[in-house]
Amino acid sequence: MNVLFASTKEQPEFWFPLLRKALPADRFFAWPDTNGGDIDVALVATHPHGTFANLPRLKLIQSLWMGVENIIGDTGLPKGVPVARLIDPGMVAAMGETVIACVLDWHRHFWCYRKFQAERVWKRRRQFLASDRTIGILGLGELGSSAAAKLRALGFNVAGWSRRPKRLEGVHCSTDLDEILSRSDALVCLLPLTEKTKGIINSKTLSLVRRDGCVINVARGAHLVVPDLLAALNSGHLAHAYLDVFETEPLPADSPLWSHPGVTVTPHIAALTEPRTSVGKIAENIERLRRGEAPLNTVDFAAGY
Repeated sequence: MNVLFASTKEQPEFWFPLLRKALPADRFFAWPDTNGGDIDVALVATHPHGTFANLPRLKLIQSLWMGVENIIGDTGLPKGVPVARLIDPGMVAAMGETVIACVLDWHRHFWCYRKFQAERVWKRRRQFLASDRTIGILGLGELGSSAAAKLRALGFNVAGWSRRPKRLEGVHCSTDLDEILSRSDALVCLLPLTEKTKGIINSKTLSLVRRDGCVINVARGAHLVVPDLLAALNSGHLAHAYLDVFETEPLPADSPLWSHPGVTVTPHIAALTEPRTSVGKIAENIERLRRGEAPLNTVDFAAGY
């Protein structure tokens, strides 16, 4: 197989040694070297414009990330070529750690104690048990399901919303968004970005989250309506927000999110693709393609992910 690596964010020098070790019979090329168009598989993440042009032999587009909105939104996407999401165990683990860190920061009031420290104020806030809190998770795919299990292990109640019915042990699952929101003390967004989920965290949905709760957005910036979040924080309805993703990245220096006392900003680091744990998944799909089998985790274009 001839494999093209095309990404403006991931660096081929970190990937090629592992890919060559996992797939010694294959040849690897870094964009813009397309081997004269003789490419079987394209490995992409925020790929350059025109990546798929003049690749008549292309049989698979393998994302290097779990999110695929940039790929399926490409008007030059070749018809009939499957697109596969990357389910990276390292990324799944990292996302669970980030969600837990944010939930505990809010639950144990550390965000507030940092403020007290800056003000040199010695003051305690009420202590809650994990069992007093319900964490609502939007999206119960690989990331959401893993985060839910980790939160349950810590003693939190967990409720989850998904477009399709799901059953997870110990988790209250529902396709009724309002029901999940009204149960939630903390709201975690782990949804794929589609036309139906864009702007899903807005004034209406935020109003249903329980008072003094928090919002944790580690999915995509477009899920959140920023003015609505700021209004919920300023009114005192929400205690805090943890934002790792933004519609414009890097976050502009003049954004009010940088200095708002109720917001913790991180630079899209909640869960990065880890080559050491993901190359095996990529190799598996290429081997399946070689054997004439369907690749795993292909995109449902009707659903948008």
